[in-house]
Amino acid sequence: MRYFIKLAYNGTHYHGWQHQPNASSVQETMNKAISTLLNTEIKVMGAGRTDTGVHASEMYAHFDYDKTIDVLNIVHKLNSYLPKDIVIHNIIQVADDAHCRFDAVKRTYEYHINTFKDPFLQQQSYYFHQPLDVNLMNEAAKILLKHTNFQCFSKVNTDVNTFDCTIFDAHWTRGLDKQESGKLVFTISANRFLRNMVRAIVGTLINIGLHKISINDFENVIKSKNRDKAGFSVPAHGLYLTKIEYDYL
Repeated sequence: MRYFIKLAYNGTHYHGWQHQPNASSVQETMNKAISTLLNTEIKVMGAGRTDTGVHASEMYAHFDYDKTIDVLNIVHKLNSYLPKDIVIHNIIQVADDAHCRFDAVKRTYEYHINTFKDPFLQQQSYYFHQPLDVNLMNEAAKILLKHTNFQCFSKVNTDVNTFDCTIFDAHWTRGLDKQESGKLVFTISANRFLRNMVRAIVGTLINIGLHKISINDFENVIKSKNRDKAGFSVPAHGLYLTKIEYDYL
């Protein structure tokens, strides 16, 4: 039987989701915990591969197990066993051919920026103190929806069959009240993402907000399919995987 796990994690102390030799990963931590509790070797498959330091407020993974699971009991035991920076929200039995990665129809990421120094946000948001033209950044973000090839924002030498992605939404929001007005959030939803794509998009949009490049320049960057033409990659600790959607959940 196949089970989906709905979980969340703070990625600060992990070298990403994917299992790596001689490095702590969320996948490896999950494998050990579930294998211990179910008393058999379990290998979980993740819906995506977040990089070192990236967080997930909603992540899905799946595993196979030949017995019926007492969900409430296992969820409780996993949350007691796992480190404090990983939480299990639910375990759901699904069809045997369901796949948490390939069946996902939409993924959403957020990138968080704080424009004021805050010691409590050091590992959760990117401190960027220069003034940004958020309205212009939003105008540029709309251009993303007109294109499908995002090779210019992809990590080079990555092993993919296509650089095409369908972006459904991309926009910036600023906190409404005085206390929150120094916080910016970039939200982007797509059917799939390339490695480093969101962080490169945000870095390029920051250059728009600084008036270093124009909106026309931004579109030309996309058309160039050249990573060297795009902006810098913002730090990983401001990035969150926030939602993964399936047709059957």
